[in-house]
Amino acid sequence: METLNLFIRSIFIDNMVFAFFFGMCSYIAVSKSVKTALGLGLAVTFVQTMTVPLNYLLNEYVLAPNALVEGVDLSFLSFIVFIAVIAAFVQLVEMIVEKFSPTLYNQLGIFLPLIAVNCAIMGGSLFMQQMVGAGEIRNVGESVVYGLGSGLGWWLAIVMMAAIRERLAYSHIPAALKGPGIAFIITGLMGIAFMIFSGIQL
Repeated sequence: METLNLFIRSIFIDNMVFAFFFGMCSYIAVSKSVKTALGLGLAVTFVQTMTVPLNYLLNEYVLAPNALVEGVDLSFLSFIVFIAVIAAFVQLVEMIVEKFSPTLYNQLGIFLPLIAVNCAIMGGSLFMQQMVGAGEIRNVGESVVYGLGSGLGWWLAIVMMAAIRERLAYSHIPAALKGPGIAFIITGLMGIAFMIFSGIQL
C-alpha cells in the first residue's frame, strides 16, 4: 500500500509541473500539439523511470557517506553524477527516436536533447535523494515506482495542456494573452485544480 501511495502521490500530489513548475520550458514550447506532447511525454517518462533508480543505486553505494570507503563522503558529487547519467540516457532516447520515428524526431527538434537539462528530470533524482534521507524511499523498487510516477505526472500535464491548446485555436483570446501568456494562466489554473489531491492517503 505504501508503494501505491508513493506512485499516486508522485503523479497527482507532487506533480513536477503543477506542484513545482519544473520542466516548464519544454512544457510550454512543445504543448501545442497532442501528438508531439505524447512523444515528448513518453521520452521524459522513459528517462525518468530509468535514471531515478540508477541514481538511487549510485547514491546508496557510491555517493553516500561511508559507502565506498569508511570516513569518505562523496555526496557533494551528486549533481555531476546525476547529470552524467541523465545525459547518457537522453542520448540513447534521441538515437532511438531518430531511428524509429524520424517525423517525431523532427517535430521535437531541439527539445529532445534538452531533456538532459530538463529540471523535471534532475528534480526527480534530487527529490529521490531527499526522500531516501527521510525514509520514504527504502529500496530500488520504490525508486523505480517514484521515477515512473513522476514521469507519468509530467506526461499527463503536457498532454492535458496540449489538448487544451488545440481547442484554444478556435477560441477568441485577447491578442496580449496569445501564446505563452494564456498557457501560463491555464497551467496556474490546472495547478490549483490539482491541489484537490493533496492530503490523499491510500
